[in-house]
Amino acid sequence: MKYIKDYKDGDRVFDIYFCKFKSSAVTKNGKSYDNVILQDKTGTIDAKIWDPNNAGIAEFDAMDYIEVYGDVTSFNGALQVNVKRVRKCQEGEYDESEYMPVSKFNIEEMYIELLSIISSIKNQYLHTLLESFFVKDEAFVKAFKKSSAAKTVHHGFIGGLLQHTLSVAKLCDYYSTAYPVLNRDLLLSAAIFHDIGKTKELSAFPENDYTDMGQFLGHIVMGSEMISDKVREIPGFPKMLEMELKHCILAHHGEYEYGSPKKPALIEAVALNHADDTDAKLQTFTEILEATKEPGWLGFNRLFDSNLKKTTEE
Repeated sequence: MKYIKDYKDGDRVFDIYFCKFKSSAVTKNGKSYDNVILQDKTGTIDAKIWDPNNAGIAEFDAMDYIEVYGDVTSFNGALQVNVKRVRKCQEGEYDESEYMPVSKFNIEEMYIELLSIISSIKNQYLHTLLESFFVKDEAFVKAFKKSSAAKTVHHGFIGGLLQHTLSVAKLCDYYSTAYPVLNRDLLLSAAIFHDIGKTKELSAFPENDYTDMGQFLGHIVMGSEMISDKVREIPGFPKMLEMELKHCILAHHGEYEYGSPKKPALIEAVALNHADDTDAKLQTFTEILEATKEPGWLGFNRLFDSNLKKTTEE
């Protein structure tokens, strides 16, 4: 396919795009037309359907994938598409990763790596609990692989939750070797579970927005509830182990002002909080750097409370 970023004035458009927005309007002469925003993974472009009643314009709505035929024109210094024909596409005709932000790492390879960490957990109860989610629950696995880790800020793309979880787990694995006092099985299990509530807090792409449940409860509380539900299905699961695991999840934001229901009371909870914060901040900074080609100072950033700068490459 030809990407939106590569279009120039005079180009012919004939490809499938995601319809991010659609609305009807009326010209000064009283003629109806449609405003549309087309999207692929490289960006968006405005489009106009000047004759929406044309037989070549099929019925479609925002959030649909559509095959568009038209011409690229320049209007007020910006490119737009003059749409001549539209066909609504069916699932299987398009690759979602061509239209939505997606992890630059292979999702299946990351998941295999996560499963290898799960296989290393020796505690039988934690291992069984992990497998009940990440091996046996097909609906959860599908949602987890596709979920983002945030609406904005960091890892806000398909596979973002998996990428973030794997990074946090690998950091915690290092912590467990550097600080043998840490209970590796508990810490890595908590790392893998810490954001599972985001599969319910955020809707799947293309919306990637907060659900009603997400607004009311948030991913930390929902993650703890998901653990409770599965633990009840595992005979003999130690009550203290369940509480320690859920404490790590409930405390992983570290401070009340950051939305943490509890402050860390276990050394594993402290380690998880710092691993989570480290990956979130470094990914956020990475995305800031990737979004600009300008050298030098990047301006003040509220999250870091600092004027940021690119590292000198020489």
